[in-house]
Amino acid sequence: MNVNRLALIFVFLLGIFIGVAGGGAAGGVAGYLVSRQTVAQVSATVTSLRTQPVAATTNSAATPAQSPAVSDAVVVSLSDAMVEAVKRVAPAVVTVTVESSTGRGSGSGVIISNDGYIITNNHVVDGGRRYFVLFADGVRRQANVVGTDALNDIAVLKVDGEVPGVAVIGDSAALQPGETVLAIGSPLGNFRNTVTAGVVSALNRSVPGSGMEGLIQTDAAINSGNSGGPLINLKGEVVGINTMVVRNELGFGSSAPVEGLGFAVPSSIFSNVADQIIRTGQVRYPFLGITYLMIDGEVAALYNLPVQNGAFINPGLGGQPAVLPNTAAAQAGLREGDIITAVNGQRLDHNTSLRQLLLQYRPGDTVELTILRDGREQNVTVTLGERPSNLR
Repeated sequence: MNVNRLALIFVFLLGIFIGVAGGGAAGGVAGYLVSRQTVAQVSATVTSLRTQPVAATTNSAATPAQSPAVSDAVVVSLSDAMVEAVKRVAPAVVTVTVESSTGRGSGSGVIISNDGYIITNNHVVDGGRRYFVLFADGVRRQANVVGTDALNDIAVLKVDGEVPGVAVIGDSAALQPGETVLAIGSPLGNFRNTVTAGVVSALNRSVPGSGMEGLIQTDAAINSGNSGGPLINLKGEVVGINTMVVRNELGFGSSAPVEGLGFAVPSSIFSNVADQIIRTGQVRYPFLGITYLMIDGEVAALYNLPVQNGAFINPGLGGQPAVLPNTAAAQAGLREGDIITAVNGQRLDHNTSLRQLLLQYRPGDTVELTILRDGREQNVTVTLGERPSNLR
């Protein structure tokens, strides 16, 4: 009996040992497979970059397709993907120096054409008399202002002669919160081509007091002098132009330290703006002629609205009327209290503002607005006007 009991105990303990060891081995195999899959995904991203050329060019007639390729080293990490993305766009990043009657200022910019067109911020060039750009390779060149847009804080400069690189413009509409992005620029005007990393914190942001909508929010460090520099994705594509940071002194009602609140104009906006400036020297904006609030949960609760998304037509600050007289909105019969929910069938939501949708059209275009009035949805046809130049 004693021998049999000892045998049973031995078999029982052996079974436990095999179960634990087997489970650990299975877990180890699973972890290994997951890690291999993650590495493969990052490797695939960067390998696809290596099949594409970098931004550097060797002459004014060259295109990015003629650029030298990046080395074929094996890529196994997110860090490698970031390095490759920077290599792709860095030759196209410039430092912008502005001379005015009050002194000198600086910012950043990015070359978008072999013809020498450079995007930067309007506030970088505003008030300047002479402009210079310093390329990543240290060459300094005088530049001229082609045109500016104060509404979206975009300006276009032009330099003559060869350029060291041309950036590829990406699709900001494909961005997702949590996605890794990189900011490149010249903080304080001295530290040329500084790279900072972060994530997309949010999309379609508005900054109170700025008049700007549809911004990309990021926690990548943006300091004085970074303004006008590119925000890029891991493909090395420019998806935003860095424009501002929020700090305590802007008066948001908190004395706590503020960090990681940077904002960039998305490519979905700046591409259209830059294209108009290059073609005509100015930007013509469609104009409805309303003051409105973009609706979210808080606005809906405050005004007891029946929807959580849309543009709520209501009086502006300082007694500005909800519907301006003799405008497209007035002629179409829009009223205070109407809620615009769609433009030509495209719905307004937390990622899509009214301004973003209207920027797809030109003054004189006719669009169909879907509105909610007195609890009923209806369609209204509007022929868009042109935004007056004295309005921000």
